[in-house]
Amino acid sequence: MDENVSNGRTAVVRRSERELVVTRSFNAPVRLVFDAWTKPELFKLWWAPKSSGVPLLACEMDVRAGRGYSVTFGHDAANSMTFFGKYLEVSPPSRLVWTNDESENGSVTTVSFEEEEDGRTLLVLHELYPSKEAADESCAGMEGAMPEQFGQLDELLVTLDASA
Repeated sequence: MDENVSNGRTAVVRRSERELVVTRSFNAPVRLVFDAWTKPELFKLWWAPKSSGVPLLACEMDVRAGRGYSVTFGHDAANSMTFFGKYLEVSPPSRLVWTNDESENGSVTTVSFEEEEDGRTLLVLHELYPSKEAADESCAGMEGAMPEQFGQLDELLVTLDASA
């Protein structure tokens, strides 16, 4: 059961009933891409898809194994949604693994960062869900959001690389 969606350079593949894999190559060194995933001040600049019109209100990350993160979206505290979980593995600058604990259908996310020969970074994001139904629910939104989010990350990396 392979469902593929590709938007520009972002490939979204439904690998199995419970798995989604997103890949993209970024024109930036691994250390910058890893920083954009692990430094809250950078993460806030690209994670929320601009087309959704829902801003990222808060972002807290203690990027160490066993520690947690919290990301809150919304227009104000009364109308917000918080995503949170725990880091299971942190291997700078090559790999991050975390839980998504905001619901019983939360996935485990693994992101790997691989330096390519030309100084680019190949990023592979792997989501493993507890059931087919949880994957179906989450994947529908991710197929549209991830290409936009990764495009925003690309734009941020250009500015970070220029100032490095």
